[in-house]
Amino acid sequence: MDTNEARHSTAHYFLEGLTEVGFDYLFCNFGTDHAPLIEAMAAFRRAGRFMPSTILCPHENTAMHMAAGYAIATGRGQGVMVHVDAGTANAAMAMHNLCRARIPVMLMAGKAPFTTRGELLGTRDSYVHFVQEPFDQASVVRPYSKWEYNLPSGVIAKEALRRAHTVMESDPKGPVYLTFPRETLTDTWSEGSIRSYPAERFGAVAARGVDAEAIEVLANRLLAAERPLLITAYSGRNHATVAVLDELARFAGIRVVENNPLYVNLPHNSPCHGGFAPAKALAEADVGLLVDVDVPWIPADAPENPGTWWAHIDVDAEKRNFPIWTFPGNLRLPGDSHRILSDLLAALKARADANFQKAAAARVAKLVAEGEARREQAAKMAGERGIAGQINPHFLCATLAKALDPSAIVLNEAIRNTGVVLAQLPRTEPGTLVGLSGGGLGFSGGMALGLKLAQPERTVVQIVGDGTFYFSNPQSTLAVGRQYKLPVLTVVLDNTGWGAVKAATLRVYPDGEARSADDYGATLAPDMNFAKVAEAAGAHGELVSDPDAVEAAVTRCLYALRAGRSAVLHARVTKI
Repeated sequence: MDTNEARHSTAHYFLEGLTEVGFDYLFCNFGTDHAPLIEAMAAFRRAGRFMPSTILCPHENTAMHMAAGYAIATGRGQGVMVHVDAGTANAAMAMHNLCRARIPVMLMAGKAPFTTRGELLGTRDSYVHFVQEPFDQASVVRPYSKWEYNLPSGVIAKEALRRAHTVMESDPKGPVYLTFPRETLTDTWSEGSIRSYPAERFGAVAARGVDAEAIEVLANRLLAAERPLLITAYSGRNHATVAVLDELARFAGIRVVENNPLYVNLPHNSPCHGGFAPAKALAEADVGLLVDVDVPWIPADAPENPGTWWAHIDVDAEKRNFPIWTFPGNLRLPGDSHRILSDLLAALKARADANFQKAAAARVAKLVAEGEARREQAAKMAGERGIAGQINPHFLCATLAKALDPSAIVLNEAIRNTGVVLAQLPRTEPGTLVGLSGGGLGFSGGMALGLKLAQPERTVVQIVGDGTFYFSNPQSTLAVGRQYKLPVLTVVLDNTGWGAVKAATLRVYPDGEARSADDYGATLAPDMNFAKVAEAAGAHGELVSDPDAVEAAVTRCLYALRAGRSAVLHARVTKI
């Protein structure tokens, strides 16, 4: 080995590796463990070397979900850096959401230094270095990680990063977790000892289509079906699938229901859109397709017809991360739904006769009538404006819908008012809806920022309840929006508490003590003014409690967005 060869720290090669895997951004909540990386970043900037841009986030929840929003918009996973076990714990809820949403994000955390008395550069020099060393740091996020690793040596820094990136980007995608002690980052290595791992040789594994025989089986079933049903939640993560599904549904006369949609899977004005509640169609269907969906229905509330023949098409057909998952599938087709549905559509077109096309057209006509009835009902509900202090959320969301462009992105985390948002804010363009995949509330604030970062020309609207607003770490998201000039509109449907908690209690104990006492442990502080939280961050704030003031408040908030300021519209709506 040439002893005159330049030597650099592991942190130096780590930054090179992050660049080589293709990260645009690192969403960071730094701590003492990142000192070598911060030093290396400063050296890169001084030398004019390219590296991923850093976005500083005051809370890890913001960083994780912001990376997720950027990944959704661009199709490219990003990196997040947090501080040892404490930062990992704060990021764990977001890891849960990203795991359920199959979003590729690389969570990277330092570990407490392992030397105590100055044996190596980076040794323990602070109180926290003794108390931030658990026996198993990775266990905090292990249930939600596709892969985990602790970097043992800088000589394999780029290899470890490539492996992490390959795993997170392979279908089904998902978050990964990588840790590194501070002494490992400070160690130095010669340039010749560090190897790169290019994507063309070490890249991700993509889901594929299925064989022609399986397509033929499914086509035969649909050709004979009288009441076909398709249920989906996240097929629209690939925007190209939206048009394919729409064409397939129209051609074959298939009712499409989105149950807890995470994206726009079918334009909400499509003639074959069957709404968001599968129960009635579930009982009638003779052939059903589950397409990229985790929970197609709630079995306790809507038991399926035992005579229905089911096909399951899913990038994650196995559902390995679900200990119990027993939805039916006579034919399971793991793979890329865009390819499979495209092949299915081609097979149907090749074999459909006049009788099939006539029957399919009749089914579509019936679905059109049902869709018109749903829209008439939604309009009727929006016509009830509510009263002072309790604005009807249907009216408020319908007013907002009139003011938004079809390209505006709506993040629906309204929880108990989720159905209201779906009914009154129909989305027709791919990529204009993002829903909650996991159970960790507070995803939409950070994710809205990530979407805005990737698509600065789009209007991004986060719709939450008052409980979810707290979970979103609004001080952090508003601060990031201000610092990086990412204006987002947040609409808070304040129903004074946790409506989901009250509803759950009533479902289990409909005539119980809680109902008798009207005591559900769900009422939150009634006199909060979230507009002031916005103003503290330099954003525009509106508190509205009178239905007559809604339209003007929405107009002012959108004007603030166009002027480059975030806005919070705090609306007091019908109480729980």
